[in-house]
Amino acid sequence: MKLLVVEDEPALLRTLGRALREEGYAVDTAEDGTEGLRMAQERDYDALVLDVMLPLLDGWEVLRRLRLGKTTPVLMLTARDATQDRVRGLDQGADDYLIKPFDLPELFARLRAIIRRGAGTARPSISLGDVQLDLNLRRAEHNGVPVALTAREYSILEYLALHRGELVTRTELYEHLYDENSDTLSNLLDVHVFAIRKKLRQDLITTRRGQGYCIQ
Repeated sequence: MKLLVVEDEPALLRTLGRALREEGYAVDTAEDGTEGLRMAQERDYDALVLDVMLPLLDGWEVLRRLRLGKTTPVLMLTARDATQDRVRGLDQGADDYLIKPFDLPELFARLRAIIRRGAGTARPSISLGDVQLDLNLRRAEHNGVPVALTAREYSILEYLALHRGELVTRTELYEHLYDENSDTLSNLLDVHVFAIRKKLRQDLITTRRGQGYCIQ
């Protein structure tokens, strides 16, 4: 899953970027509202972490303009805890609201929830026959037995599972699994998909040659 974090405090931005990458997310960052809005409009993200007090354009205005054309799930961060501020953010299209200072586990949980809802899945688990995905623990099981997947393998499987029944192109997978600083190779997806099939089930992921992948 690919996230955009828009935050003007350098130390917090570095902390969030590092922590989210350790959770298995691909993360792009921006330090002001203008850059954050541009990136959010030009690219497809699975969720946006948006600070309210930003230079150039504040978070309210970023959200307002973003909602003119995009439904990207948005988690707003702010040090302002007044009820009217929370109501304003939610009314303008934010999906959730987190007040600073916050605990990282709560941020992770709220992000997982809005990403699930954005994909049309409210439940924290997905059943693929004899394969089960725990979206909270980011873990896969086969016939009830946990299977060790790398962070990248799990991310591919999770994205395909959340879009079950849809053809997901290779380009879409690259865009949602790698951040702007990643150095990717064209055959990496094939290698990861091969490994997932070997560990779980050969027919779990269907390859449509020249198009992409899908889970039925």
